[in-house]
Amino acid sequence: MSEHTFGFRTRALHAGGTPDAATGARAVPSYQTTSFVFDDTKDAANLFALQKYGNIYSRIGNPTVAALEERIASLEGGIGAVATASGMSAEFITFAALVGAGDHVVASAQLYGGTVTQLDVTLRRFGVDTTFVASSDPEEFRKAIRANTKVLYTEVIGNPGGEIADLEGLAAVAHEAGIPLVVDATLATPYLVRPIEHGADIVIHSVTKFLGGHGTTLGGIIVEAGTFDWGNGKFPTMTEPVASYGGIKWWDNFGEYGFLTKLRSEQLRDIGPSLSPQSAFNLLMGVETLPQRIDAHVANARIVAEWLASDPRVSFVTWAGLDGHPHQDRAQKYFPLGPGSVFAFGVRPAGEFASESARAQAALVTGEEV
Repeated sequence: MSEHTFGFRTRALHAGGTPDAATGARAVPSYQTTSFVFDDTKDAANLFALQKYGNIYSRIGNPTVAALEERIASLEGGIGAVATASGMSAEFITFAALVGAGDHVVASAQLYGGTVTQLDVTLRRFGVDTTFVASSDPEEFRKAIRANTKVLYTEVIGNPGGEIADLEGLAAVAHEAGIPLVVDATLATPYLVRPIEHGADIVIHSVTKFLGGHGTTLGGIIVEAGTFDWGNGKFPTMTEPVASYGGIKWWDNFGEYGFLTKLRSEQLRDIGPSLSPQSAFNLLMGVETLPQRIDAHVANARIVAEWLASDPRVSFVTWAGLDGHPHQDRAQKYFPLGPGSVFAFGVRPAGEFASESARAQAALVTGEEV
């Protein structure tokens, strides 16, 4: 399906799905199989050598999983996608494909806790250093970049604080340094913002959350814009011969699809966090109702955030749609339909509220202004 022909809601229902050629089934079938039959030994050899596209083994590709990949890539405006068993595994194989021992990552400090520990503990054990930037100012990210920096990483909506990333500013900083901007857009979904339209090179989701929507199925996905220059000299694994595939080079042989091919044919092959066909089937059903669900989420978030902000017992509310929020301008720029539905709030200490309440009651008796 062409995203230039069909609207978002139509693509949420139908992108990646065509009637089954053998049975005529309208819904995407769950191809619950691990392996596939080849035409002959030559066909098998060509598939395993990446000389033709097709199904080899469900660890690296499956028709049901491919339908989910195509659907989300269409919604994000990317050239393609690779699905994984969870959002955390999507992050991990992205980092594994981009960095190695001695390399450096610049990341926002406003990240999901599991992402922080993946960068700060697991990848650090593998010799990858990460600088976490507390500010959301792109200039602070620029200052943190080193000669060996390979990735600039952020969440478009911070989890759980609700901070809004300046996508265009961060993209400019990353591209000036010759590195990709990788964005976790889990809390936004492509219904609210499509980071690729604002300069992101790679978009990651935990499909488990809003895309899947039902809380029943784990999944992750990596979508690529297809515009980054992987041949700029900073990513030798993209341009050097790959011995296990007969000396092919990801960038030279596959061009704009080189990084996605590397993820699928190398990272899924070697690390193995594959999405099961049944999980992909479940998640496809969730994506079908994405627009309707997100509309309701944002409407409810607005009501709850405004109610909390008006309550004197609440010290702060971080929903960026509120007047006076420091990222309100960014929210209006990047999120015209609303800045998601995950945010934080604080409750004032009981003693502090009690003393102010007593002051207010006394003022009512004496006629003083509070």
